[in-house]
Amino acid sequence: MKVKKAMHQGVTWVDPATRVDELARLMRTHDIGAIPIGEDDRLVGMVTDRDIVCRCIAAGLDPKTTSAREVMTKGIHFCLDKHDIKAAARIMERKKVRRLPGIVAKKKRMLGMLSLGDIYNSGPQRTGRAAMHGVSAHHA
Repeated sequence: MKVKKAMHQGVTWVDPATRVDELARLMRTHDIGAIPIGEDDRLVGMVTDRDIVCRCIAAGLDPKTTSAREVMTKGIHFCLDKHDIKAAARIMERKKVRRLPGIVAKKKRMLGMLSLGDIYNSGPQRTGRAAMHGVSAHHA
C-alpha cells in the first residue's frame, strides 16, 4: 500500500507565531497529537503534545505567551506520497517519530499526515508491529 492511501489528507499547518495554548486547543478539537508549523510556504517544524508538555509546561513557560516556534521540533522528517508504507515505517523506526508529513514529490507540498496508527491499521500486520516496536522502544 502507498502512503497516499493510508495517510490522513487535508492536513494544514499553522504559523510559528501561534501560541501554545491555541495549539493545545486545536489538538483537542481535532483529536490529534501533532501540528505542522509552516512559514513562507515551507514546512519548518512540528509541535507534538509531548513538545507542549516537556518544552513549555515542564519548563515553566506560559502557554498563553509562548509561541510554536519556541517549542517546535525543527528538522522535519517526511515521506513521499508515492512511498510504500513499509518505507515510511522504516523512516519512523530510524528517526523514532510517530508521525510523518506526506509530501507530494514534484510539488514539494504537504498532502497529509501519516501516523504510526495509520501504518498499524493499513499496512501488513508485520510492518505495523515492527514499526510500533521500533518507534516505541526505549531510546536514550
